[in-house]
Amino acid sequence: MTAHLPITTSVPGGSVSIDPVKLDRLAEVAIKVGLQLQPGQDLVLTSSIAALPLTRRIVEHAYKAGAGLVTPIFNDDEITLARFRHGADDGFDHAAGWLYEGMAKAFSNNAARLAVRGDDPSLLSGQDASKVARANKANSMAYQPALEKITGFDINWNIVAYPETAWARQVFPGVSDEVAVGKLADAIFAASRVDGDDPIGAWKLHNAVLKARTEWLNGHRFHALHFTGPGTDLTVGLADEHEWMGGASTAKNGITCNPNIPTEEVFTTPHAQRVDGYVRSTKPLAHGGTLIRDIEMRFEGGRAVEVKASSGGQVFNKVLDTDEGARRLGEVALVPHSSPISKSGLLFFNTLFDENAACHIAMGQCYADCFVGGKTLSPEQIAAQGGRVLGVVLNRRRFYIPAFLYQRL
Repeated sequence: MTAHLPITTSVPGGSVSIDPVKLDRLAEVAIKVGLQLQPGQDLVLTSSIAALPLTRRIVEHAYKAGAGLVTPIFNDDEITLARFRHGADDGFDHAAGWLYEGMAKAFSNNAARLAVRGDDPSLLSGQDASKVARANKANSMAYQPALEKITGFDINWNIVAYPETAWARQVFPGVSDEVAVGKLADAIFAASRVDGDDPIGAWKLHNAVLKARTEWLNGHRFHALHFTGPGTDLTVGLADEHEWMGGASTAKNGITCNPNIPTEEVFTTPHAQRVDGYVRSTKPLAHGGTLIRDIEMRFEGGRAVEVKASSGGQVFNKVLDTDEGARRLGEVALVPHSSPISKSGLLFFNTLFDENAACHIAMGQCYADCFVGGKTLSPEQIAAQGGRVLGVVLNRRRFYIPAFLYQRL
């Protein structure tokens, strides 16, 4: 039997205890539901240093599940900021391609991928926007060899969250860090369905519900979706032979996994040439340490011809302009108003959570799996059916424009 010792996270001026039982459940769910890690399978794990309490438990559960080798890769906010404060200007056009090539090689050898996220959504908000955009572009290009294994669903992969202090401050302003971290931990546990006695069973039931929704949508084969709300009147045409997905899915390596924890969405591929109208986001978008607020976009013939934001717009537009196809959609998702994240009423400032509060769209490459027989289709065939596959920077990334639908589903 494993003893659940108190988990203490350091915060300025003190510390806060996080429920060790629920934290352990989240780690177990990440391995058994998120990844369904197989005996002998290696795992590449990325995490911030601040998330060590959860990361250590994930590694423990990975080895208990029979993992071959778990390789952790860590980052740190202060180290990231040091680059922007003191790094040479030409260094922002470079990225660690050697690292991503190594990750791609691991994925080619069937290693699983897991990310522990809890980033400060405003980490780079005070830094030079041009440097942020250049660094994001260089990193995106270098990451392609590894990321294409993920977006192509070659392997089982998963993302989970940890309540880091800077993030908690943003979600719960006006309270002490101790209280904010505790509240965010509780919100993460609830959204991730680990606050009950049988989280594995809860996820089995939830996956069944999501599967039923995808089967209903696939049975109707809708040609387009029409979204309306304050500042939004958008028609999203759907790709030919599109297929809806959601919840647990089977990767090309034959392993069924839940890539995102939490998840409430069912999603598919828009037609890259058939999106028209305008949309206003009702939640901010956190990207690469920049918080982009009040996004407004106008589409013509599938392309975002006008993009505005009250803050962070310069970074957003710079990245969109670095790729020929970056202003076209790669995903559209439906989320019920009854989702736990929507009902919480919280603004998480984190795409993993906020995208699961309401329906959303995403700029970037489409998922091959969102087509009938997608695993056998070539990029040329996917493009012919309306999928967004071209581009340099965003063909392996996604920008979510979350929560623009006010209608209840």
